[in-house]
Amino acid sequence: MQYAKAFPGIRINAVEPGFTKTDLNGNTGTQTLEQGAEIIVRMAQLGPDGPTGSYVDAEGALPW
Repeated sequence: MQYAKAFPGIRINAVEPGFTKTDLNGNTGTQTLEQGAEIIVRMAQLGPDGPTGSYVDAEGALPW
């Protein structure tokens, strides 16, 4: 949130991709790489009117 306040011209958000199958967890995650990447890609494509200073997952906003 502090970065979002310091740089108001840039959209800065935190993303929770969920429990995704990766080598880091021995591929025990419950979703595919494509499913985990979806929210990351969506947030990376935000326009200048998109949210900033938020924490989100695929379902929407999460509490800080």
